[in-house]
Amino acid sequence: MTSNAKTPAEIIADNYRCLVEQVANACERAQRDSAEVTIVGVSKYVGAASTRLLVEAGCRDLGESRPQSLASKAHDPVLRDQHIEWHLIGHLQRNKVDIVVETGALIHSVDSERLLRAIDAVAAKRARIARVLIEVNCSGDAEKDGVTAASLPVLLDVASDCPHVEARGLMTMSAREADESVVRQNFAALRNLLAIAQQSHPQLPLSQLSMGMSGDFALAISEGATIVRVGSLLWEGL
Repeated sequence: MTSNAKTPAEIIADNYRCLVEQVANACERAQRDSAEVTIVGVSKYVGAASTRLLVEAGCRDLGESRPQSLASKAHDPVLRDQHIEWHLIGHLQRNKVDIVVETGALIHSVDSERLLRAIDAVAAKRARIARVLIEVNCSGDAEKDGVTAASLPVLLDVASDCPHVEARGLMTMSAREADESVVRQNFAALRNLLAIAQQSHPQLPLSQLSMGMSGDFALAISEGATIVRVGSLLWEGL
């Protein structure tokens, strides 16, 4: 008797295909081009072998929360030759900056002047340009990282003074267990902050809005997200 059970590769491919469709539908509702939105597949839930299956399904932007896990996967023989664009989406301590800069990952979580200057110093030593997003706490949740909207201009000034850092945009996380209107307000706030920052700091290449995860990426897209960070939806059924 032939089993109809799907293989892990089929499950991951189906999940990714479904996510791409959902992103496309959200873009259509928002009257946006889906090419404007990058899906970062959050691979922190699985090992290198399963991550490779996601890459083979078509997802080449991958996010990790921990610097050590990011570096481990970036150098894993299963993944290192796959032309992956890596993203560090979790908190970054200054003593872990070197291993992240070495991977060339886009750092989503810059939240202090000291961290920004540490990234600049390490990138200078490695003769690299580090790409970063500044994390803003738009929800007011004390448990979340990120600078306040009021202190964002100061950090943008510092970014302008860091020759080995490119500040590409902003990142936020929505309020926990909030209703749709509150989540939308959080995302709209970040969009507005980016527009203000582009006017006040035209010398910076600010264009990216990293916001939205598995439960709220459609709302984020409707408010202008250019990067969505999706994990749990991709690994359902494994």
